[in-house]
Amino acid sequence: MPQTNSRSLPSGISRIDQETSRTHGYFVRVGYRKTTKGWRPKASAFFGDASHGGKSSALRAAERWLRTTKRGMPKAKKSA
Repeated sequence: MPQTNSRSLPSGISRIDQETSRTHGYFVRVGYRKTTKGWRPKASAFFGDASHGGKSSALRAAERWLRTTKRGMPKAKKSA
């Protein structure tokens, strides 16, 4: 059974620990859009533990990417 961390992650960031494929890191999705196959993220990125020097560095990189990507996206329209 997968272990869950008591620390909650920011909205849009998910932790991936897939032992069989040796994939460990954070997956970030932001800005959803409607397609013919359903809802898909406008932007997504993966931040691996190994390529960023550990879990905490990968999380910091994911949070930084999420902030800058959100900043560059247009504001959502509010319906009246």
